[in-house]
Amino acid sequence: MSLWAKLRSSLMRPPRGAPSDEERILGFQKLAGLQFHDPALLRLALTHRSYLGSTDFDPRFSNERLEFLGDAVLELAVIDYLFHAFPDDLEGSLTQKKSLLVSRSVLAERAERIGLGRFILMSEAERDSGGGDRPSILADTFEAVLGAIYIDLGLEAAQGFVETKLLAKAKGLLEHSDHRNYKSELQELIQSEHRQPPRYRVVRESGPEHRKVFTIHVELRGQILGRGSGNNKKEAEQSAARDALERRGDI
Repeated sequence: MSLWAKLRSSLMRPPRGAPSDEERILGFQKLAGLQFHDPALLRLALTHRSYLGSTDFDPRFSNERLEFLGDAVLELAVIDYLFHAFPDDLEGSLTQKKSLLVSRSVLAERAERIGLGRFILMSEAERDSGGGDRPSILADTFEAVLGAIYIDLGLEAAQGFVETKLLAKAKGLLEHSDHRNYKSELQELIQSEHRQPPRYRVVRESGPEHRKVFTIHVELRGQILGRGSGNNKKEAEQSAARDALERRGDI
């Protein structure tokens, strides 16, 4: 028996006492306006690793591999959209827009908006702890579903899903900076121009332990590109990356 046959056989036998998987699969297909040829593939896309339990966990039975594929399909669909929607933009500007639209925060927000969380198969403990609303789970599942659509229904259907569920209001989203991942944008721009990523260096820590402020420089080959501060290193890095982009004129 092939690996997929084993996976399919297992996936169509939900754990004892589990909620109706079939209802969730049908419900999501109705929500997305899709009809899968192989519902087991969609079930796999909606299966969070917690649903499989901690004993003899096999990641192939969760949506992690489909997430990997969906990430690539998402990038292609978004790049295709941007290429045609912004014909006057140069590579740097297109890269910046792409970074925003494929960011985890935007994916999670769009997944939440379409109610994806209620269809995800996860353990009761995970759901009780807010897993159905957790941005990382929502974003990962969005990508996994996209991977499943690509396999089962083809690239055109996958692009259609991205256009209707993610890109319908893309131009409005691109006008606001709330979701922007400045660190990711800067990395892609610098990598494309210099073939190496920028480095972030903590230059100062100040304040009491419970209200510490970090000051960070983002650098390339010893040259300071930007400076930023924040209450944690991640926040300070985003601030430094934004400063670098503003200095470049990319904001």
